[in-house]
Amino acid sequence: MIYSQDYARSIEDVRVIVKHAKLDHKNLTNTVQAIYYPQEAEGHDLGGIKLLEVDDHILQAVENGAEVCFKGALNEKVVFCTESRTYEVKEAEISNSLLLVQNLKLAQATSRSPIKSPKSGVNTSMDSSMEEEGFEAVVDTIDEVERKDVVKIFHDYFELRQVRPKYRKIIDLLRLTRYAGPENEHLIDRSLLFRFNQLLDTVQCSKEEFHEGLKKYRAIEVEDRIRMLDIEYEYRVMTLLLALISENSWDRDEIDKEISLESMQGIVPYEVIDGIFDVYTTPSERVPERYCYREDLVGALFAEKLLQHGLKFHIDEFLVTWQESLPEGFEVNEQYLRGIGIIDREGTVPCVRGLNEADLPMNLLVRLNTLFRTKERWNLEQIEPYIECFATPTVGVTSILAKYTRSLVVKGVRMYVSKH
Repeated sequence: MIYSQDYARSIEDVRVIVKHAKLDHKNLTNTVQAIYYPQEAEGHDLGGIKLLEVDDHILQAVENGAEVCFKGALNEKVVFCTESRTYEVKEAEISNSLLLVQNLKLAQATSRSPIKSPKSGVNTSMDSSMEEEGFEAVVDTIDEVERKDVVKIFHDYFELRQVRPKYRKIIDLLRLTRYAGPENEHLIDRSLLFRFNQLLDTVQCSKEEFHEGLKKYRAIEVEDRIRMLDIEYEYRVMTLLLALISENSWDRDEIDKEISLESMQGIVPYEVIDGIFDVYTTPSERVPERYCYREDLVGALFAEKLLQHGLKFHIDEFLVTWQESLPEGFEVNEQYLRGIGIIDREGTVPCVRGLNEADLPMNLLVRLNTLFRTKERWNLEQIEPYIECFATPTVGVTSILAKYTRSLVVKGVRMYVSKH
């Protein structure tokens, strides 16, 4: 029988189908749900709905009404962001067709029988009760047909995989307009500056990760725009701030913020000095309402200043020069060179050279080729800062290196070399 699009299935039609299918009425419930496939009608956009596979974190965010969004420019792969995580989005196929139906009832809701399963609460049909009472006659339990329309048929879905935040755009967009003091602002094209929300909407990461990224690259807000600092200007301002330690006979963990900011009035704009102070300090654990300068950030800044021109230093000479440049009470540590410089002890002359992670290409294979041209052999501690941006919660740096490099053991230390 051929039905028209307006035809509604009746109880009699259902009974005919049950009979042809040789189903037992005792195993059926009272309500039948007739499924109707969607029509490509005008104004009914079936392509506007996508299926998204989510983890517990995303599900909880949606249920709590938290903000979630997709991000990506025309030449970028799209990412999915919650307020604290970033996910890579990939399209995956479904082996069987999946129907999306609104208000579809489960088994218990389709029966008015009081007979319930003690474990699941699901209707167990009339089968068991009829056997207990000795009924053998066939009883037709179906007395209602409900129409259920299919909203969409899915053959694929979006698969999400948590990834590290993509900070590179912060650098690429802000390094063009580095802040070098009010006297140089006339050289800056104001149309290239970004407000906080403008940059957040552009960078492929969550809001929480975005805040961390701004701290990582020491970006601050100046006149309602997010700015990275020129290294020379940043070094000059920090030198002035650090000089206040000896001038006021402070210990490193009893820095007074109010005095520090007042001392810089007329020398450095308030917004700039306030932003720089917040980047380089943490609340003191020993003295209430006082601050402590972060030795790692201060050490990294002074090391970057020495290495910024790509100069190569003998390691002993560099460590001495670096230590002499730091204020009293600060100590050098090779860990502070992480991501800005490398120490090469395998060569004929042990040396230190500048290599800033932010200047390397974002293609993994091209980056690896660049690294191995710079240095033939790397241990894990040396190469990790330059590869970790490609890692995910399930694929770590060691897994990436195992796939794209060769490893060998030299004097008990595992070293990584180019695969080709």
